[in-house]
Amino acid sequence: MSARQNPFSHRSKNRFQCVAVSTKISRQQPANAASPGAVALACGVLVLAALAAYHNSFSVPFIYDDSAAITDNPTIQHLWPIWPALSPPPGLTTSGRPIVNLSLAINYALGGVQVGGYHAVNLAIHILAGLTLFGLMRRTLLRSASAGRWKAGALASNVATSSMVMAFAIALIWTLHPLQTAAVTYTVQRAESLMGLFYLLTLYCFVRGTNSNSSGIRPLSSGFWYLCSFLCCLLGMATKEVMVSAPLMVLLYDRTFIAGSFRDAWQKRWRLYLGLAATWLLLACLVAGTGGNRNGSAGFGGGVSSWAYALTQFPAISRYLRLSLWPHPLVFDYGRALVKPGVSVIPYVLIVAVLVAGTLAGLWRGRALGFAGIWFFAILAPSSSVVPVATETMAEHRMYLPLAAVIALLVLGCHALAGRRSLPVLFGFAILLGFFTLRRNEDYSSALAIWSDTVAKSPRNARAQNQLGFALLQTGRSSEALQPLEEAVRLEPADAEAHRNLGVVLDTMGRVIEAVGQYKEALQIKPDYADAHNSLGNVLARQGRIPEAIGHYEEAVRLNPQNASIHNNLGLALARTGKMAEAIEQFQEALRIKPDYADAHHNLGHAWANRGDVPEAIGELEEALRLNPNDEPASVELARLRALQSMPAPMQPNP
Repeated sequence: MSARQNPFSHRSKNRFQCVAVSTKISRQQPANAASPGAVALACGVLVLAALAAYHNSFSVPFIYDDSAAITDNPTIQHLWPIWPALSPPPGLTTSGRPIVNLSLAINYALGGVQVGGYHAVNLAIHILAGLTLFGLMRRTLLRSASAGRWKAGALASNVATSSMVMAFAIALIWTLHPLQTAAVTYTVQRAESLMGLFYLLTLYCFVRGTNSNSSGIRPLSSGFWYLCSFLCCLLGMATKEVMVSAPLMVLLYDRTFIAGSFRDAWQKRWRLYLGLAATWLLLACLVAGTGGNRNGSAGFGGGVSSWAYALTQFPAISRYLRLSLWPHPLVFDYGRALVKPGVSVIPYVLIVAVLVAGTLAGLWRGRALGFAGIWFFAILAPSSSVVPVATETMAEHRMYLPLAAVIALLVLGCHALAGRRSLPVLFGFAILLGFFTLRRNEDYSSALAIWSDTVAKSPRNARAQNQLGFALLQTGRSSEALQPLEEAVRLEPADAEAHRNLGVVLDTMGRVIEAVGQYKEALQIKPDYADAHNSLGNVLARQGRIPEAIGHYEEAVRLNPQNASIHNNLGLALARTGKMAEAIEQFQEALRIKPDYADAHHNLGHAWANRGDVPEAIGELEEALRLNPNDEPASVELARLRALQSMPAPMQPNP
């Protein structure tokens, strides 16, 4: 057989060997990838650093919106059937955000209202977001270096190592930055961090899909990663409205770092973009479910004009940028303050205008700088635009994701100027930020601590003064609570909550007539204020004006049917009028809402005893004492009922 005819000729053997060698090489780690050990080490350090910075956050109590969204939220108290957990009630931070509410329901199922579990999940979400940012930045820098957009060689001879080190520095600084405590330590702002995780995963999975065949022995297909990107985008839309820009950011990333043009990006991946755009339908349905304005807290008609709100965002954005570089002072709540038109606003307008112009120029040229700028502005846009968030004109938790762009530019800028000499400065800055985060977590140690800190930094914040007064009231310091509550009413006379809280303080001080005046003022401002109706009902009940008290309690129950305390108060008033059957219904409803409500168990037991149902009464009183062993009246009544139960039945006379 001739050489031409022989398939195993010398030339054919060489070809076979070449194919075998190339196949063997393709199954090895690519030359442009960092070693798995180095990547794993970087991830481990990132996790340990986050744990060190947030280890003192696990005992932080529920504060402010946490109470309504967690402790008083009946939809998280049962995981099955799942639909209530996916249908949070209106007026909460979780409203229109079913994934956030579901995550809280999972926490509740595992540990009730023990705060440690909620903080552990919050930190886990933040760590996962940091790791995702690390992976996203590492792949982006590696791709940019290969395309000649980033001179990674100034740091190390290996481009992959350089990309990994710079990505690690970005992720570490972002994870440890104390500005993030507003979305991590404050429990209910899990809404921001969880949305941030899904946003980053949407981009990361997309990037993995575009180079899924570049590494690994059996790489997952592009279709798998694109499906993951779509699912993460869908979950993000059900987590928080800020996710709205994610589909556009994926397209911009594709155009900037991969395809090179919008046309090529669309031609190669139009199915993915249609899928990502379809997630807007879910978001639209969820927004519509909250009335289109998050139940009055956002949008037009919330008491804040679009012009005033937009004007306020210029100093707000400037402040966010300053806090990104030097996080002091951090303020938990900025209230409803609005900037008035004037010369003082002009510098902030100029700063933002320059940044926007630079962003647009960079975006037009397809540069990474333009992508970083649009990342910053697009993610801030839903809450920092002409559509007002009436209850919060500024909020530090909004910087959770935009901070990544600022940190990336800072780290890469330092590297461009100083090369490897920038590393000690960058990692030293990260350590310093970690210490600041530790210190900031201490400010959250109690409601009194965080509101005292807020008032000290923002004394003209009416809401902070109100909450400080309420926190002092909760700790039994009524006389000290009077001053901040009076200041809150002075700063914002139309604040119904401040009037009601001031009324409670005056009531505890024995100034009942003034307290009633504050309750009535609160109801004049806000006739559908359930807590004010309840408080006024309490005063009337103590004065013996039971029918009037019942009227206010019934109105409070109508307005807030999921408040166990109001049902309990209505039950007590009904019992005083001898309507035991109706009273029992109210106590049972209170216990349906809050099964561990000791006072309601006690009151229900007393009502059963009055009805002559001793076994039922004993059972309820035993449960009341189990929940509150210090309830002496329940103990006395239980002893009496047990003695009554043990007495022999009277002998019947013979006929």
